[in-house]
Amino acid sequence: MGKPLLYEIIEKPATTSIIGLCTLIWFYIQKKNIGYSHVGLSYETAVDGHHWRLITSAFSHISVLHLVFNMSALWSLGSLEQLPALGTAYYLHYSLVLIILSGLLVLGSYHVLINRFKLEYFRRVTAVGYSCVVFGWMTVLSIKQPSSKLNLFGFLSLPISFAPFESLIFTSIIVPQASFLGHLSGIIVGYAISWGLIHGMNNYWAVCMVGWTAVLFVISLKQSGACDFGFIKIESVTDPTLPGTGRMVQMGSLLDAHDELV
Repeated sequence: MGKPLLYEIIEKPATTSIIGLCTLIWFYIQKKNIGYSHVGLSYETAVDGHHWRLITSAFSHISVLHLVFNMSALWSLGSLEQLPALGTAYYLHYSLVLIILSGLLVLGSYHVLINRFKLEYFRRVTAVGYSCVVFGWMTVLSIKQPSSKLNLFGFLSLPISFAPFESLIFTSIIVPQASFLGHLSGIIVGYAISWGLIHGMNNYWAVCMVGWTAVLFVISLKQSGACDFGFIKIESVTDPTLPGTGRMVQMGSLLDAHDELV
């Protein structure tokens, strides 16, 4: 018998809050017909000054399957909050680190691929989703508790020691648009945290990081011309050629070769 849901929610407050936030954002995106290209992160938009998308892309999901996969994995990984050596504060501190560093690592990878290898395809690849953080925490848990298991969708259980790379392959097969670089970036940052290469985060540094992130978020909104939050005043992603007004295009047709889920 598992623990009652309410008891697990109390034991995993940060995980529960993040899942609730991502779910609310997904509902808002669906209600407003917001497209991935208006909240997602790409090299092109970053160069144009839309640095705020480093944050919005992490918490945005367009596909319900993408949301369910990420949140199911995140719920299972919430056991990190219960480890005596870690706890909720550690979980929140390094979730912020994972969001920022994995996003920067993705952009750095795109920069190398575009400018060194002349792969212009990666200039407009747009990524959305919380997977970078999910894969990062998978990696941390695989180091901290190698005997644990990762439960997905309530019935699929993976040994945590192989879960980061199993999930990397699994998502690449099941969801062709899944961002291999995004997931791999999360894994790399996760190893850096586990091995102590990134350490020293405490309440002081976390507050400083949040503060500077908020300042840069507002500055980039202003410089990119989105300070009036015009990014939420966007065109519908419905297809007027489909029978019935306002009918949504399915996820497969929304994502083309330039779009990825993370």
